[in-house]
Amino acid sequence: MATPKIFDSEYKFCLILWEAEPINSTELVRLCKERLGWSKATTYTVIRRLSERGVIRNENATVTSLVSREEAQSARLEALMSDTFEGSLPAFVAAFARHKGVTKKELEDIRRLIDSFEEEK
Repeated sequence: MATPKIFDSEYKFCLILWEAEPINSTELVRLCKERLGWSKATTYTVIRRLSERGVIRNENATVTSLVSREEAQSARLEALMSDTFEGSLPAFVAAFARHKGVTKKELEDIRRLIDSFEEEK
């Protein structure tokens, strides 16, 4: 099953949820007001929308995630690569490295990661 789309503002909400879940919806409203500047109505609208899409569950005023942070990050990255880099991992990595720059340690970490993937095959 594909991970449901989570839009940018919803992702910021999910970051709060993942950190605090399971959480009472009243406490979640307080955190969203504090961290995102959202009104109670905005928070409850996001809870409803994400519940309808199967991203979260809100039962008995307790909110929990149905999609993990890792699943959401993977889906967002996959969409970015598809939309911006035509699905090309090398193009994505090259653009990222050119923009941010890569340290020697990061290059070593990337090499180790690539080697571990090759060993799995």
